[in-house]
Amino acid sequence: MKRKWKIIICIALALVCLQFIRPKETTGSAYGVGKQLGGVSREVNGILQTACFDCHSSETRLHWYDKITPVNFLVASHIRNGRKALDFSNWDSLATAQQSAALYYALNKILSGEMPLPSYTAVHPQAKVDENEIETLKRYLLSISYGAKQGKVAPNNPKEITAVGVKPEREVKPSPNGIAYIPDYRNWKAISTTDRFDNGTLRIIFANETAVKALQSKKTDPWPDGSIFAKTAWKQQQNADGSISAGKFVQVEFMIKDARKYAKTKGWGWGRWKGDDLLPYGKTLDFDTECVSCHQPQRDNDYVFTRPIDLFNFKN
Repeated sequence: MKRKWKIIICIALALVCLQFIRPKETTGSAYGVGKQLGGVSREVNGILQTACFDCHSSETRLHWYDKITPVNFLVASHIRNGRKALDFSNWDSLATAQQSAALYYALNKILSGEMPLPSYTAVHPQAKVDENEIETLKRYLLSISYGAKQGKVAPNNPKEITAVGVKPEREVKPSPNGIAYIPDYRNWKAISTTDRFDNGTLRIIFANETAVKALQSKKTDPWPDGSIFAKTAWKQQQNADGSISAGKFVQVEFMIKDARKYAKTKGWGWGRWKGDDLLPYGKTLDFDTECVSCHQPQRDNDYVFTRPIDLFNFKN
């Protein structure tokens, strides 16, 4: 027998033997049962079912080639990680605000090109989300946004922004990862504003002197050590004249750049304090992995979402 045939037979036998080594079962209920997410339109539900459910729910459909060892180990890993990040099977147990946030998160992942995974759509082309489907998701999210649900004008008693976070520093507990609250952020320069239409919050992003100097010199790739951002959030409040102002204070978040000290969290230290009492967010030391995961789509921008309103406004 020629040598090449011996090699081929050996490889074939090895593959057959490998098939007896299987990953932990990841399949759930039968795919295609038409699971309808509560409160979600059928059109949006169909997009999510085709593009997301395989890895982000218990309704996993495995093709024959997904079941071949060693490919099945990679597929199983994708499914486990996908369900950990977002599992639509738990939809009914989520509060309405959490459901909206989950859809907002999913849309951001799609818009950033991070989801569905290119390696996944290469062999599962049906999971691709086209422009029309993206527009459908956008329209739906806008239709259920906080602003769209407001049927009456809120009371005209906005809380003063500068009144938030005035507790003495010694009374504010540090974040579980040891990062201390920074009360002086209110004196920093405001560099941008954003809003979350899904939960009706207004956000102002402040930058410390190091970050502002980096903006002035356009040296933000990467941001220099010592750069700090403070993102503050308030509930949107609609006034009698139709204008929007800051209502109840929600939280303040910090990003602190130190490439060596925070190497495990992509070079940034993360901290969040919620409510007027400035209670630190997170129950364990590794809570900040949530922050890293959320900012992953901006890895090519040093994990920073913030885009300054106008760089030319930051001249000395």
